[in-house]
Amino acid sequence: MTANPTQCPSAALRIAGDCPHCQRVFCSAHRTPEAHNCTGMQACRDAAFQANKERLERERTVASKIAQA
Repeated sequence: MTANPTQCPSAALRIAGDCPHCQRVFCSAHRTPEAHNCTGMQACRDAAFQANKERLERERTVASKIAQA
C-alpha cells in the first residue's frame, strides 16, 4: 500500500483513485478508506453519526403527533 500508485507491485492495479477523506492518491486496490487505514475515517464516521442522530431526533414521535381516538 502506498500513496504513490506507481509504486504498487501489481501493474494491473496502478489506476489511481483519490480518497475523499485524507486527500491522498492510491492505486485501485488501496483507494478505499478501509484498504489504506485512512486517517480521516474516524472524522467521517463521527460526522455521519451526528447527522443520523440529528435526523432521528427530528423524526421522534411525541405525544402531540399521535392522533387522539
